[in-house]
Amino acid sequence: MDVKKIMVIGAGQMGAGIAQIAVRAGIPVVLNDIKEEFVDRGLGVITKNFDKAISKGKMTEEAKNAALGLIVKSISLDDAKDVDVVIEAAVENTAIKSEIFKTLDKVTPAHAILATNTSSLPITEIAAVTGRPAQVIGMHFFNPVPVMKLVEIIRGIATSDETYKAVEALTLIMEKVPVEISDSPGFAVNRMLIPMINEGIFCVYEGVGTPEAIDTVMKFGANHPMGPLALADLIGLDTCLAIMDVLYEGFKDPKYRACPLLRKMVKAGWLGQKTGRGFYDYTKK
Repeated sequence: MDVKKIMVIGAGQMGAGIAQIAVRAGIPVVLNDIKEEFVDRGLGVITKNFDKAISKGKMTEEAKNAALGLIVKSISLDDAKDVDVVIEAAVENTAIKSEIFKTLDKVTPAHAILATNTSSLPITEIAAVTGRPAQVIGMHFFNPVPVMKLVEIIRGIATSDETYKAVEALTLIMEKVPVEISDSPGFAVNRMLIPMINEGIFCVYEGVGTPEAIDTVMKFGANHPMGPLALADLIGLDTCLAIMDVLYEGFKDPKYRACPLLRKMVKAGWLGQKTGRGFYDYTKK
């Protein structure tokens, strides 16, 4: 498939990042969100990132203007009427994603591929609400999207070879590394990563060490570039909890039980960097 235009649904951290790498690769993007102010905020992030690239000599002003010129703002899913691929990066909630995909199934062209950037939710279940399950697939990007190279490509039970090949080619055009992963709870990365983070939280919960201590031992003892609790703050504690719950629900194995401290912090609204407080205080930085 010759991808001439895509829609990215969700102009937050992930969606804006996906739109950024797409237009940088010369692909026109319809950037959609539920409010224009959210779209404008996403555009602001993209513009800021391009300005940083210019300051480092990695991009010219002309290239920046050309890339930004490929973005069309949208607050209606009806604007997907002429796109070839949709990449949904909305909130990590099956019911919300299902409603989005039901609408997309009605408004997009018959040939369009519907992809979701879900980090853990089953692709097969999302695909089942559409009349084109063979054209539904997972494209799991990682944060920050412009920096992280991996994209997990997840096939649902009905995803066709043609859909997979088209998405793999699109991923390569975006200069990312595609890896095919089965539709299993948490996929591959988060099935390993989030339980490790959860165990780090248990260490704090049980008094094994402070957040600083747990992060320090993993950075210098396991050579991780970032400690698990600082990483949890970056990902978002609500996202970590949602993934743990998906793993627990999917496997019914107690090893995937979310730490009570994680659940308590999410209820308190301490979600990490995006709210200014998680395991660390970001209001002073």
